Amino acid sequence: MKTIARTLMITAAALLVSAPSWAQFAKPEDAVKYRKNALFVMQQNFGRVAAMAAGKAPFDAKVALESATNAEFVGKLPWAAFGEGTDKGDTKAKPEIWTDKAKFNEYAEKMQAEMVKLTVAAKSGNLDSIKVATGAVGGTCKSCHDAFRQ
Repeated sequence: MKTIARTLMITAAALLVSAPSWAQFAKPEDAVKYRKNALFVMQQNFGRVAAMAAGKAPFDAKVALESATNAEFVGKLPWAAFGEGTDKGDTKAKPEIWTDKAKFNEYAEKMQAEMVKLTVAAKSGNLDSIKVATGAVGGTCKSCHDAFRQ
């Protein structure tokens, strides 16, 4: 009996892993809300670091590290919510996200890689390094918004 239960659990886990990531959302509008909120939280955390890098906020190495770490983590979340049927409703997503998914995914991966570099720079506590990394992250965000956001 334990073998059957274990087999069923392994099978269920395998199905969950292999299911499209957007399947975690009950409705397409839930996915849109999720990605918008994840992007908002990412932007808020990145914005704190960017404000320090631009001299618009006092530099605080601890806050910069916390914010960069949060932005890096949350920057991994929204992409699963760009699934089939999530191109309608309250969204600024351009149709090109779904017609040029490879390029969109490339931009998302590039942004995530730059976020990792930002966290490394923030760990150093060196404001000049943070400025460089912030510029790179901002550039990836802008490229994606220019191509895929209305």
